[in-house]
Amino acid sequence: MELLFLGTGAGVPAKERNVSSIALQLLEERGATWLFDCGEATQHQILHTSIRPRRIENIFITHLHGDHIFGLPGLLGSRSFQGGDTPLTIYGPKGIQAFIEISLSISCTRLKYDLQVVEIEEGTIFEDERFLVIAKQLDHGIPSYGFRVVEKDLPGTLLVDKLKALGIRPGPIYQQIKLGKTVQLDDGTVIDGRDFVGPPQKGRIVAILGDTRYCEASVELAKEADVLVHEATFAAEDSALAHDYFHSTAVQAAEVAKLAGVKRLILTHISSRYQGTLSEELLEQARELFPNTELASDFSSFIIPRKK
Repeated sequence: MELLFLGTGAGVPAKERNVSSIALQLLEERGATWLFDCGEATQHQILHTSIRPRRIENIFITHLHGDHIFGLPGLLGSRSFQGGDTPLTIYGPKGIQAFIEISLSISCTRLKYDLQVVEIEEGTIFEDERFLVIAKQLDHGIPSYGFRVVEKDLPGTLLVDKLKALGIRPGPIYQQIKLGKTVQLDDGTVIDGRDFVGPPQKGRIVAILGDTRYCEASVELAKEADVLVHEATFAAEDSALAHDYFHSTAVQAAEVAKLAGVKRLILTHISSRYQGTLSEELLEQARELFPNTELASDFSSFIIPRKK
């Protein structure tokens, strides 16, 4: 599991930072990539990475401001032109379907894959046997959502040495034992598979929030997450501006991380007024309150290891 930042700027593209898009790489877990937001030129940013558009399985849109969605039509069209034929689902606020349909219709773009658009409300918006995604509305000028991505707990590892000590050789029986089933051996001995499986591996939690002022929903989404990705559009001394424009400061992001008990905070969505070393001040401000904070730049990569 890896977070790869394709765009970390706020509002408009800048020389150092493109507008918002984050890839959650789930290549080992499901052979797929999930995108969170798709600002202008996201597909150009992808060209500088190992991401394959045909592997993009889900796109989660936090809100409908242009710096978070203007890259969608181009990416969807290019995915088709480049041979992508697997289904793709887009989750986003009400209005996202009309934006996509009109953009593709007017440009006469025909997709060669199945595209599903789900207009979301609060609650569980995605679930399968491996992952769960919960959405909550944040505090922004228009409906803006945060997402809590939960990896479900994995079965414990098979205690192979313990099995071999009993003379149980590898084979199909190992799969039955790993599933915790009661198994009868060739000599008539009956064993409980649960006795030969280690404790479950705890799943990881990633919270990725859209544009927002400080709010309780942010804390709820981030509770005990392994990683929180939070906007830090403004510095602490510009808190009045942050409030007026429905954004957060780096310090407010750190407050959310601390209250939620997260393990790691990553700042993104940085205003272009903080170029070069000025952006490092945002990092320093956040670290005063929450030391395990990092500042994302375009193409920053963060591995999220499994819990031990």
